[in-house]
Amino acid sequence: MKFYDIGQPFETEAIVNFEDIIQVDDINTLLDKTQFNMEIDEKVVLTYKLTSEDQIFGLGENMRGINKRGGIYESFCTDDPSHQPDRKALYGAHNFFVVDRKEEKVGCFIDFPTKVEFDFGFTHKDELKITIEGKDVRVYMTTASTVTSIVSGFLKAIGPSFMPPKWAFGFQQSRWSYPNADSIKDIAEKFKASDIPCDTIYLDIDYMKDFKNFTVDEGRFPNFKSFVSEMKADGFRLIPIIDAGCKIEDDYFIYEEGVQNRYYCEDANNKPFVGAVWPGKVHFPDFINPETRKWFGDHYSILVDQGIEGFWNDMNEPAIFYSEKRLKEAIEFAGDKKDKNLGIYDFFDLKDHFMGLSNSDEDYKTFNHRLDGKTYNHFDLHNLYGYNMTRAAGEAFERNYPEKRMLLFSRASYIGMHRYGGIWTGDNHAWWEHLILNIKMMPSLNMCGFLYSGADIGGFGGHASGELLTRWSQFAVYTPLFRNHACMGTRHQEPFSFEPETTGVLRDTVRYRYAMMNHVYSEFMMARENNTMLFRPLTFDYEDTHVSQIEDQLMYGSHMMLAPIYTPNAKGRYVYLPEDMMLWRIRSNESYDLENYSFGHHYINAETHEWLTFIKKNHLVLLNEVKNNVEDITLEELHVIGFIDDKGSYTLYTDDGISREPSPTYLTIEATYENGILKLSHSGEVGCKNIHFDIMTMDQKRHKGVYHV
Repeated sequence: MKFYDIGQPFETEAIVNFEDIIQVDDINTLLDKTQFNMEIDEKVVLTYKLTSEDQIFGLGENMRGINKRGGIYESFCTDDPSHQPDRKALYGAHNFFVVDRKEEKVGCFIDFPTKVEFDFGFTHKDELKITIEGKDVRVYMTTASTVTSIVSGFLKAIGPSFMPPKWAFGFQQSRWSYPNADSIKDIAEKFKASDIPCDTIYLDIDYMKDFKNFTVDEGRFPNFKSFVSEMKADGFRLIPIIDAGCKIEDDYFIYEEGVQNRYYCEDANNKPFVGAVWPGKVHFPDFINPETRKWFGDHYSILVDQGIEGFWNDMNEPAIFYSEKRLKEAIEFAGDKKDKNLGIYDFFDLKDHFMGLSNSDEDYKTFNHRLDGKTYNHFDLHNLYGYNMTRAAGEAFERNYPEKRMLLFSRASYIGMHRYGGIWTGDNHAWWEHLILNIKMMPSLNMCGFLYSGADIGGFGGHASGELLTRWSQFAVYTPLFRNHACMGTRHQEPFSFEPETTGVLRDTVRYRYAMMNHVYSEFMMARENNTMLFRPLTFDYEDTHVSQIEDQLMYGSHMMLAPIYTPNAKGRYVYLPEDMMLWRIRSNESYDLENYSFGHHYINAETHEWLTFIKKNHLVLLNEVKNNVEDITLEELHVIGFIDDKGSYTLYTDDGISREPSPTYLTIEATYENGILKLSHSGEVGCKNIHFDIMTMDQKRHKGVYHV
């Protein structure tokens, strides 16, 4: 990989490993081999001539499909819950992509902390055009014969993914809002009464006193420390939200400390900028400044000292409902219109004055950051804000709790934040279109380093049907972040909130996740260790020309293919197999079938209580016994599902699940098939007593039994 600095780029620290990276002094050295052209005026513009067969992968959290060709995208962290097909920007800014063409593949990372437009054949179908809103940028480029080698090199350069505690792979229940401690206890009791595994329950903004960070409303959550301890003893960790905006209020320690020490972003008059979020008027910590990061990050200990072991950072694009100045202008404008006959354009003008109050570029350009004696306009560093909020917490956890992993994830992000926390994909909707969007987004997120990620299962906004939640949960069984989250005022969508039949199917779906807990954790940790992707498009693994057209099937881990169902009323789906595979047809009631399928096109029936997972030839999947909490799961009794021609194996990674510097141990299970006889063997340091196996061989024979270790 090579990079070239244009002007004086801001050091984002997205790239941390320069072992295989070369800085070049001549821009032509960077551009010649990649066939990009560059123009520099008030903006930097890169162009690239596309052939008809080129595909473009990447850009992390974004709309449209896995192949981004034909779309226009904007890198600018944006709080907008209306994720419709024409949306150009979401909450993350992930400026890495790969052009996949028959000849040499090209990878590009635009390391620039504010607005970038990626026009991937939208304006002109055969032209890729990148418009960078400034003249100080670092451009990384690389070429290779495969897309996976480019991605692997990039993942190595940006450093390993955040490593959550193992319990954070369990089922997580959230809702805005569970208003008090009694409501949380009620949710926990319903999970236990329904026999549905669950490891965490979330505390949205109502746990705070008047929406103030690092406070607890003792009226609604009395004796908070005891409450946290009681819930953990019952099997549920509590995960509170932390927001970027800090309330302006006398005698509030965060407000007073921040003002006294100039920890807040400031306006042109060197006064703390005033915006508004949940509590009304707030100041925004200057997370670009290391001193502010340390100050803010250390305050997470207030809640950690009360037993909290994880957090989600929100509203950190930063979201701004309104600023004082522009709200005043809008109200005055409306006052001038009082008692007037408003025609169409006058009415639209009035409406726009209020609809445009939130998250405006005009506001982002009115406050500043201070770093090393210099002042930087926020707009010029906008995409780094949420990244550095989560970095503040991650650095504090490493500093204050060096032996222990904490759960941490964020809404806004930039490449590099993946080292400090995961992300969820923001305020999605209970739409089938957002289920397929979740499916297609996972490989793109993995390409940009975000392994610990997932969407709000069932959708945050709107009203989820039981069928939608079921199909979404069947896919989310495989995502590291496995969280059901919904908005206040929507239908309750906890798994036990539906009629008995749907609740039963959802229960069994969650139980399958817990049966696969060690397998999912192992695949995550191996992807992290080996700089590989957990979710991949089929075209990353196969050269078959047809797979380049498939975006609703994904490769998962080392040897599985997922074919989720994502349309309403579906009783099956078409599946393309790039090679012979075994269908693992998973059903509710903890039952399943194993069926061999040959290379090619198939229509496969699947009722709502069934889902389709395929296992590649000569590979195994390891299951453990189901418990209702991750920490109760052992490896004493294992179950092996497999598809064998002659010889297959699986190596399971495991560790204590909590140490920041883990000491991994491994267990390898090997199956051989010769002359109609199946044999199992094992090696490694992990102790288990029995391995129950159910293995299909290529000759359509099913072998079941118990291997005593």
